Amino acid sequence: MNYSISQTQERTQQIRIGGFLDAERRHKLYLFLGILIAAALAVALAVYGWNYYILDQIHRPLSAKHSDLKASGRIGLRLGELGAVFFALVYLYPLRKRWSFLARSGQTKHWLDFHILLALMGAVAISFHCAFKIHGFAGMAYWTMVALTVSGVVGRYFYAQIPRRIGDAEMSLKEMQGIGLRVVEELSGQKMLPARELERLFQMPDSREVQSMSMLKAIVQMMLFDIRHPFRVWTLRRRSISAGELVLTLGGILRTRHAALERAISLASGQSELAKRVLFLSKTHRVFHLWHVIHRPFSLTFAIFVIIHISVVISLGYF
Repeated sequence: MNYSISQTQERTQQIRIGGFLDAERRHKLYLFLGILIAAALAVALAVYGWNYYILDQIHRPLSAKHSDLKASGRIGLRLGELGAVFFALVYLYPLRKRWSFLARSGQTKHWLDFHILLALMGAVAISFHCAFKIHGFAGMAYWTMVALTVSGVVGRYFYAQIPRRIGDAEMSLKEMQGIGLRVVEELSGQKMLPARELERLFQMPDSREVQSMSMLKAIVQMMLFDIRHPFRVWTLRRRSISAGELVLTLGGILRTRHAALERAISLASGQSELAKRVLFLSKTHRVFHLWHVIHRPFSLTFAIFVIIHISVVISLGYF
């Protein structure tokens, strides 16, 4: 009876994990398609309008594409409408906290990812809508949009650095450390990769050193770690594979066929990422709080600019 209950619980857990993985795959697929659409739109517009966008404001009216690509043109106006729709959808994310039917739908991190993606797609559409004319009132609105989008991307980075529950993070870190050490010992015995080389993946500053850092220095240290990490992984792979495999893996950028090596690198990478998040947690919380203070005024200011702009356009009879 107990065995049957245990089997049922295990099966239920497997179903939950499978469902979670399927949701993650769908989420990543939708993000990829969104990025692909935004990139295709930007490339198509850049290719079509290159010889127009490089002209100065005096010569643009002489171009055959002016009636299409100017802000009030056939294409330019549609891009403005598209950008407005994207940015209107962006504001669903903060409204999610107030509307219960949205709060029950999806995960917060997924909403945040699409929040950022829609802002980037909106920024692309608006950039081509205004034909990169960024002077006067339109210029103020444009640079507010840029500041809003950049601050959103920065906020997403810091959001990813905060473990959802610090107790779970610490427990996972301890478990991963034990697994990682066993794999390091295994690889050392096989002479595939020296343990000291693998340990370089998760070298961290002392916790007391981190606490004494200024906020700016802590941010720089976190970013440097994330920038250096892939290069360390590539270096490890290059030192562990043959010349022929170097070609097949593009110098260690792609994964190798050595399961033990990739498993050890994956565990060490996950351990180092988690250790970084726990180590810098207090700093990240403070930065994330300050980011909210900065991001919200940009969001409100941009919304006011958009409302004024659309009101003026409608009053002039473009709709």
